[in-house]
Amino acid sequence: MKSIEQSAALSRVKPSPTLAVTQKARELKAAGKDVISLGAGEPDFDTPDYVKEAAIQAIRDGKTKYTAVDGIAELKQAISAKFKRDNGLDYDPSQISVGPGGKAVIYNALVATLNPGDEVIIPAPYWVSYPDMALLAGGQPVIVEASAANGFKLAPEALEKVITPRTKWIIFNSPSNPTGAAYSHDDIKALTDVLLQHDHVMIMSDDMYEHIVYDGFKFATPAAVEPKLYDRTLTINGASKAYAMTGWRIGYAGGPQSLIKAMAKVMSQSTSNPCSISQWAVAAALNGDHTFLAERNAAFKQRRNIVVEMLNAAEGISCSTPEGAFYVYPSCEGVIGKQTPGGTIIETDEDFARELLEAEGVAVVFGAAFGLSPFFRISYAAAMDPLQDACGRIQRFCGSLRQ
Repeated sequence: MKSIEQSAALSRVKPSPTLAVTQKARELKAAGKDVISLGAGEPDFDTPDYVKEAAIQAIRDGKTKYTAVDGIAELKQAISAKFKRDNGLDYDPSQISVGPGGKAVIYNALVATLNPGDEVIIPAPYWVSYPDMALLAGGQPVIVEASAANGFKLAPEALEKVITPRTKWIIFNSPSNPTGAAYSHDDIKALTDVLLQHDHVMIMSDDMYEHIVYDGFKFATPAAVEPKLYDRTLTINGASKAYAMTGWRIGYAGGPQSLIKAMAKVMSQSTSNPCSISQWAVAAALNGDHTFLAERNAAFKQRRNIVVEMLNAAEGISCSTPEGAFYVYPSCEGVIGKQTPGGTIIETDEDFARELLEAEGVAVVFGAAFGLSPFFRISYAAAMDPLQDACGRIQRFCGSLRQ
């Protein structure tokens, strides 16, 4: 049978490396291999009971029909209240978009605004989907390094250098996937001062890990830091991470009304509305008790500290301590050029991740997938015992390598 030729747009992108690593780990487990997967950015905690009960009640109440394309009024009201309560941002419900996951919200915004040749500035390391979504939407990713020496945070002078007349968006993510780096109010102000000089650039702020921060860090978001940028900022968030609702698939955003309408137009001809049951559940999550967040953050912090300590004890690995999210992004520069007991030379971080999985059954994501090498990403959104086991295996693997 003749294979179907994929579109030119699709041929420009690659499958998600993080999903690929997770799937590979599943396949190895199914084949009987002892595998610890640290690839997925998914909390191991359960969705809070009061949220599940709200979903069950929605089903019992027959709230199982089509809804408004971009969200029910009750959820939009809850999101507006959340933005005001947590961020000091005033978004009318008409300025709110609800989509089937944060990824869909980002994609809808890019599809709604990008023309061929429009540029999207993306600091690296980046979440793997940003560049490919820009490409699928017809834009051109412009990658700018946020170096380890600068705490994996974009320097204002680096931002200034890459802005051109074709720049349409900058995608900003704090706390960061994959590094866990978080931008302080002053860090963001330095960047917004640059953006004030370029009024054609829109800001997409991915705040998905807002509630997962440590050591007294104070979260900030661009539209609140610099109100003059409010009218050209899309502030994106969701329920996946803080509320452990990854499978419920609800993301949302607040932004200019004209952009929100354009995003709804995209949804009207693509996905239509997000799951009705999930919408009622997220409304309950946003309006409900948030005391569980502190307990979960304390657990994440304990895991972070153990992982950082154990990775820094691995020969050739260097790991900084992130301010937020549930990832670490260690350097494996110290093992590049070394040889495995089987004779394989580790030349890249992808080699490191592949050989680690083969030798020790630990699945991590290689740094090239996030645009900055030689590093790798570990998600510590997992129970303590397998985390410690995995880090011990990494230590053993690194100790087995020879010059």
